[in-house]
Amino acid sequence: MQLYSFFNSSTSYRVRIAMALKGLSYDYQGINLRAGDQRSEDYQQVNPAKGVPVLVDDNGVSLSQSMAIIQYLDDTHEGCRLISQGVLAKARVLELSNLIACDMHPVNNLRILGYLVKNQGADEAQKKEWYAHWIAEGFAAAEKLLERHGSGPYCFGDEPTLADCCLVPQVANASRFGCDLSPYKRVMAIYGHCLKQPAFKEAAPENQPDYIV
Repeated sequence: MQLYSFFNSSTSYRVRIAMALKGLSYDYQGINLRAGDQRSEDYQQVNPAKGVPVLVDDNGVSLSQSMAIIQYLDDTHEGCRLISQGVLAKARVLELSNLIACDMHPVNNLRILGYLVKNQGADEAQKKEWYAHWIAEGFAAAEKLLERHGSGPYCFGDEPTLADCCLVPQVANASRFGCDLSPYKRVMAIYGHCLKQPAFKEAAPENQPDYIV
């Protein structure tokens, strides 16, 4: 398998965690989002949406969008089950995962932040204020969901799920931007636990071949 990824992309990070949890090996194809590799004509043949990740499996199936990729991996490979087959358990995992993937990440990704600066005239302080606002909105909601329905060292029990694959990269990015995460006790406890686990360490940005200091 091939994975088109960028070390600091939270969506790529989600997929790397999922693949590590399932023990899947792959050929890493680094796409430097900062340098604009995603906008090249060659890469647009791989992904017309000009983003990462993209997974190309051994059967030639090509998929973009991290949530679709993880669902596909869960349905086609053995190992740690990331999306429960139980009706309510699945809904709870997807509820939290989509809060992060649909409400938090899209308004704070590199394209949006770049647009704010280049097209809307936002300065660095305004960009950080924007980022911190949506992080606070999202993690406040995530904290409440985890207090109501979460349990164990991971988001939902003693085994990692898609929710953990989504939560860890979002916390990592928020930390990198200097956001105050101290109000989110449950979120940070899960994050701290996950960072100690081998699969999460393997998937971490600093352990990728395209890592830039």
